Amino acid sequence: MDMSRPPLPAPLANALPADEAVTVAQAFAAAATAWPQQAFLCTLPETAGIYGIPAGESTYADTQQRVEQLRQRYAAAGYGPGHRVGLLLENRPAFFLHWFALNGLGVSVVPINADLRAAELEYLIGHSEVALVVALPERHASLRAAAQAVEHPLALMGDGDEPPPAPFAAPHAGRAQDEDTECALLYTSGTTGRPKGCILPNRYFLQAGRWYARAGGLATLHLAAERMLTPLPLVHMNAMAYSTLAMVMTGGCLILLDRFHPRSWWESVRASRATVVHYLGVMPAMLMKAAPSLADRDHRVRFGFGAGVERSLHTAFEARFGFPLLEAWAMTETGAGAVVIANHEPRQPGTSCFGREGEEMELRLVADHGGDAAVDEPGELWVRHRGDHPRRGFFAGYLKDEAATAEAWAGGWFHTGDIVSRDASGQLHFIDRRKNVIRRSGENISAVEVESVLLQHPRVKAAAVAAVPDAVRGDEVLACIVAEPAPADAAERQTLAETLVGHCLQRLAYYKAPGWVGFVNALPLTASQKVQRGELRTLALALRERPDCVDTTALKKRQA
Repeated sequence: MDMSRPPLPAPLANALPADEAVTVAQAFAAAATAWPQQAFLCTLPETAGIYGIPAGESTYADTQQRVEQLRQRYAAAGYGPGHRVGLLLENRPAFFLHWFALNGLGVSVVPINADLRAAELEYLIGHSEVALVVALPERHASLRAAAQAVEHPLALMGDGDEPPPAPFAAPHAGRAQDEDTECALLYTSGTTGRPKGCILPNRYFLQAGRWYARAGGLATLHLAAERMLTPLPLVHMNAMAYSTLAMVMTGGCLILLDRFHPRSWWESVRASRATVVHYLGVMPAMLMKAAPSLADRDHRVRFGFGAGVERSLHTAFEARFGFPLLEAWAMTETGAGAVVIANHEPRQPGTSCFGREGEEMELRLVADHGGDAAVDEPGELWVRHRGDHPRRGFFAGYLKDEAATAEAWAGGWFHTGDIVSRDASGQLHFIDRRKNVIRRSGENISAVEVESVLLQHPRVKAAAVAAVPDAVRGDEVLACIVAEPAPADAAERQTLAETLVGHCLQRLAYYKAPGWVGFVNALPLTASQKVQRGELRTLALALRERPDCVDTTALKKRQA
């Protein structure tokens, strides 16, 4: 196969077909008018086989026709402004049909991770008050049980089913849609409690696409020419906002994998003719483990977009595979209101550099003393959009939590909780996360959420969870357990550890379950009986090397 890179058209002009759109549905309709016969979605045979769906491509025109038909069916069933509809469809093309159709009616979508289990579904359904969930048939029973547990009226349907009547009237019936209308509710892990629901308006998604379309430099996109491959899930903002809307804004083709498969990755890259790939930090490390091959540069990829690549592998990866990995920073809350990417030289690969802020955003690095951090001094990253609208492009707030929203925006800046430094050249370097969140293979895990499930087990007197380093996944979950009665020997420790992990797997997504279970006599506590998180991290690192700790990583497998 000839994988030489074809000549590209000139970089895109300042004007984009969807620049005047005020909703995601309008943006897609504009793209379908501008590029009707361009491919919008590509499903590769491997992904199609895993999902049991047809492989192939769908054009913008064909997709828009199906979206409009579905929109009319939803309207006839009574769905409208103010309703929320959950989408548990994994990375299937159907996700977009339902999202765009519902958006055209002013309905917000709530992407649901297919790995969520009972406790998580109960919270999400009750908190978001979804009217309907469009889900894989095999998940209907668990969704129905979760809705009954929280006594919430919920309709269910599968992709291809006729929408059931809305269980309650549209809360904002008759209200006109605009850029401030809620488009999606995305849940992100909280640091001191339950996951927070981030309200994301249409503007959030539109601005993400426009930012990416005009980022330029090494991340330049071309009109009706790009093919973007991503294994990232649509329940996260990277794939749902940046990847999707970048392709919609530029008439490109989005290639979604069900997930990252190291062994078939390059085959997927070549078969899809990808020009851009999105990555998580763990992916380059896995790909570099394969033996070098003459086919390593047999592809059309011009750049990768992601975060967290292992510093020692960054330069070696680029030299071997022939394209730059552009490290970026953003959060679910910030969207494109504040996003940074190292898309201009010098990028400083091999360091934690993620570029410098663009003209559209402002930032501060606030040191522990409360003032601005000096050169190379660590400080918490505070961000906002430049100009009269500091929250432009950001999330609209945390659902049902005005206090948390106000706290995050204290003083007119969004407090990210990330520790960053700026070098003498103005480049930003990521240091650490202040938040008590464990990041495993790109998934944010709330320690408090895992602890609350562990404490439900009758043998657990006290529990605290911390991150320990993992060579492949970044972080792994280690649970410090005070058991009652305490296990008497190694065999009992092994049995109890496996029992506790099994308990978590029934209530939580597999990646949140402990990969290590350590048994201790007591937890490090403050005078007010709160866990001392700093000491806990130290304890966790030491505990993993002791016989009191059981390795349970083999039990953490994706559940059917």
